[in-house]
Amino acid sequence: MHDHADHHDAELLLRLYDLRREARLRQAREWYFREFRAATFEELMHQYPPGSPENASFRMVVSYWDMACSIVNQGLIKEEFFFENTTEFWVVWTKVKHLAPVMRERRKNPFIWKNLDDLAGRYEKWMGKRAPDALETFRQQVLSPPAKK
Repeated sequence: MHDHADHHDAELLLRLYDLRREARLRQAREWYFREFRAATFEELMHQYPPGSPENASFRMVVSYWDMACSIVNQGLIKEEFFFENTTEFWVVWTKVKHLAPVMRERRKNPFIWKNLDDLAGRYEKWMGKRAPDALETFRQQVLSPPAKK
């Protein structure tokens, strides 16, 4: 891995950003951050059953960010450069990490969301050195129930 981010890192990061602007993914991301809450795997399946628009949105957001994290984990985008430019992957992971063990067991696949898991762990260590209290504050905001309308 190179020492500093270069134009290739920037091009890939901008391409990932551009993909996030696609209308259906933008809609899915908005739903995920505003509405998605599932305390258990059973709740996930009950509230957002396979075939539902919500399930499609869930899968779209989580798989997009797992793919983006794979690109970073493979060294194609410098990790620190990625961390400086997005926290969204970490929020996605924060909202599903409690579901990962059951999902992995049920699917007999220990690698489900592994890219998110690995990169989020490194991001937490990185942020812990830069702004130790920031992630816990952010975590509380992300996981708090949505405001009543």
